[in-house]
Amino acid sequence: MTDEKRAELTNKVNNVIQQIRPYLQQDGGDIEFVELTDDNVVNVSLMGACGSCPYSMMTLKNGVETAVKKAIPEIQSVEAV
Repeated sequence: MTDEKRAELTNKVNNVIQQIRPYLQQDGGDIEFVELTDDNVVNVSLMGACGSCPYSMMTLKNGVETAVKKAIPEIQSVEAV
């Protein structure tokens, strides 16, 4: 992946995450972009209530990953690190 393509995808991912953040923050949680890997996996950090919530993986996969992949089909998955 070229640096230009990586920067473009990273910008798109950050935009989607910024749209999702208010919903997580309403419940005392938060999400932060960490990195985009060479194989188009988005690594994020779940913080606040999301870090200890038993439903955080469901939120990550069914909410965040679904939204990111819908907006950016090149993304393979979203993982918590």
